[in-house]
Amino acid sequence: MYLFICNLSIVDIFYVSVMVPKLLHMLLSGNHIVSYSQCYTQFYFFSAVVTAEGILLFIMAYDRYVAICLPLHYHRILSQRNCILITIGVWAAAFLNSLIYVTSVLYMSSCHSNLIHQFFCDPKSLTKTTCIGTEIVFAITGMEIVIFAFLPFMCTFFSYFKIFFTIFKIKSSESRRKAFSTCSSHITVISIYYGTSLIDYLIPSYSDFLDLTFKVVYTTITPMINPIIYSLQNSSIKTALLGVIKEMQILTPSGPCHFSP
Repeated sequence: MYLFICNLSIVDIFYVSVMVPKLLHMLLSGNHIVSYSQCYTQFYFFSAVVTAEGILLFIMAYDRYVAICLPLHYHRILSQRNCILITIGVWAAAFLNSLIYVTSVLYMSSCHSNLIHQFFCDPKSLTKTTCIGTEIVFAITGMEIVIFAFLPFMCTFFSYFKIFFTIFKIKSSESRRKAFSTCSSHITVISIYYGTSLIDYLIPSYSDFLDLTFKVVYTTITPMINPIIYSLQNSSIKTALLGVIKEMQILTPSGPCHFSP
């Protein structure tokens, strides 16, 4: 579990590193021009981290499924060797798929405009500026969505269906609570990730402001709150936070101060 959480943290670091530095440069310098090489390099790494995150979220759901539904087989199914192979496979698939995707986008021809209404190069914004080669890109984008978004989401949904079915059969309320607590962080993360991503791609093409808003949420804000969500499940961190809150309550005066003349 912690190996996959570590890889999710690496994905979140990539998200911020790919988006924020160029955005800060544009805001501070006032220069909003991006070269083709910079644009497609950013697009390549963005596509890679999106693919890696989608697969990782499913693998983490499968990890919880094995831990709750097949606990006696956990160390056999998700042994250290298998986890390392899964991790290598996730990153290899992400970068190889991104390379194929970016190569297909390079065949598009910009003829409508060279203005992108977005703070980074993403496929939805790039296709608005092109008129040649978009059919191939739309076909590949559809395959990308099915393979690396829809299928992982459905597998994640099926995993949690089996998990909840198993949890509800547990007679002990304390055991049910512990089982739910092991899944709560991951459920929160996938809800935010898939929720903002789905809303973003369902927004009509003329809603540039809403498009920009949801892009900011799932490319910068979500990667920053993911560590917080998982940290709150750590008993040591929760104990430290409770200690800080108690100290603040002690230091905070309980009533108004009275001054004598």
